[in-house]
Amino acid sequence: MRWLKKGILFSVAALLLLSMAACNSGELQKVKVGEVTRSIFYAPQYVALEKGFFEDEGLSVDLQTIAGGDKTMTALLTDGIDIALVGSETSIYVTAQGTSDPIQNFAQLTQTDGTFLVAREKMENFSWEDLKGSVFLGQRKGGMPQMAGEFVLKKHDIDPSKDLTMIQNIDFANISTAFASGTGDFVQLFEPTASVFENEGKGFIVASFGTESGHLPYTSYMAKDSYLKEQDKTAQSFTNALKRAQDFVQEKSAAEVAKIIQPYFENIDVALIETVVERYKSQGSYATDPILDKEEWENLQAVMEEAGELPQRVEYEDLVNTTFAKKAAK
Repeated sequence: MRWLKKGILFSVAALLLLSMAACNSGELQKVKVGEVTRSIFYAPQYVALEKGFFEDEGLSVDLQTIAGGDKTMTALLTDGIDIALVGSETSIYVTAQGTSDPIQNFAQLTQTDGTFLVAREKMENFSWEDLKGSVFLGQRKGGMPQMAGEFVLKKHDIDPSKDLTMIQNIDFANISTAFASGTGDFVQLFEPTASVFENEGKGFIVASFGTESGHLPYTSYMAKDSYLKEQDKTAQSFTNALKRAQDFVQEKSAAEVAKIIQPYFENIDVALIETVVERYKSQGSYATDPILDKEEWENLQAVMEEAGELPQRVEYEDLVNTTFAKKAAK
């Protein structure tokens, strides 16, 4: 009978362990996040995922890439995702169209433009004047890259409509291919494509739009106002994890960050990822904390207005919620 008793005790213990494991796994709150593209520009996000910072905060993040700001916002508005990582300008567009449940920017990820000016030929003594009379392959009209690009051109006394030939009718995914095929003298590219082109001799980085355009809430996490009120603990946990990742990226070397995020960029050599991370770190593209401040918000609207894409001015307090970011920053 002793063996039977031991067997029963063993079975009960096993069931208790299974029950505890099930309870523990059930404790993780699932959060659906949609990123507008997969980019090294978003390195802190992948660090948070790979280092388990979200799990430490009790969250299970389901990340999906949804190409295009319009599609990402549609997914957010229709509850296909809980949180969107996209340019802050999209929240202004949605507000202008009218909504009973405002979209709130609650945590900032990047604070500069992430594109670079790539020339077809190597230019040792580049000047912005060199763009005059050229064919410039720009980004999609109405998007933040295009608006920041035109803002920088005008800053250097270049009228995009008169001083050069601007091409903006090529899909985002095909811009680099078009340039590689011979279209344009200059092109505005994100990393790692810009560095890949440089390594392959297809183009040469001559300037940074991020450095030239100043601080902007370029990509932020946003959610419906109702979600942030109903799931305030989840939003706080998410922002806490993000802040840990931001600190990690600031404190660690580009080489260490590159190794951690490489699983998200399997077809890119880790040395190239390191180059890109270092470039973004050196120009301050990664936000050091999740707080989107008022000066950045006003700079965003100035850039949009200059591009003729600001549908209406929106007060900082109406679309920016810093509650979670300020707590996380402490």
